[in-house]
Order: sequence, then C-alpha cells, then structure tokens
Amino acid sequence: MNIAVLTPDREIFQGSITSVKVPGVKGEFQVLKNHAPIVSALDEGKITIETGDGGYSYYDATSQARKEGSTAGNKLVFEIEGGFIEVLNNEISLLVQGVSQL
Repeated sequence: MNIAVLTPDREIFQGSITSVKVPGVKGEFQVLKNHAPIVSALDEGKITIETGDGGYSYYDATSQARKEGSTAGNKLVFEIEGGFIEVLNNEISLLVQGVSQL
C-alpha cells in the first residue's frame, strides 16, 4: 500500500506501508492491504504508520528536514488535531491539521 500524509503547508509522510491506525470520529480503526474503499473524518489523536517494503520519506520535526528510509516494520507515530482519510485501491490519502511527531 502507499500513503500520502499531507497538511496545508507540507507533506508529512509519503511511501510504502503495511498498515495505518487512525483516530476516526467514532473510534480508532486500522487500514490494511485491500481495505474496502472509505472516506472518513478523523478526530484528534494518534496516527501510527508501519512502513512496508520499498522506500518512504517523512518530515522530521526535530531536525526540520525530510528524511528517507527503506526498512520495513518501522513505526512512526504522529499526533493530529483532525482531518480526513480516503482509501481506494491500496492508495491512502490523509489530509490532516496540527501534526506533531511523537
């Protein structure tokens, strides 16, 4: 699966993943490979991304720079204030606000 995590001013994460957990407005849910198409609002909470085979890049708030990776199984956790998720054909788009990396 591929994911793009975007804020109004930058791309937070882009690349290959095996799963993502998000804070839906009616509770947390996880997206795995071949998930049914969905569009959902997101509440305040944590997004947990588990990287997959293939490359990925992300914005590291500590160094304020983009970082690259290719190791599968890494977990990245971000805190968000809200947003939206779209899942279609193993392509995931997250549009979020108020992101901080944990």
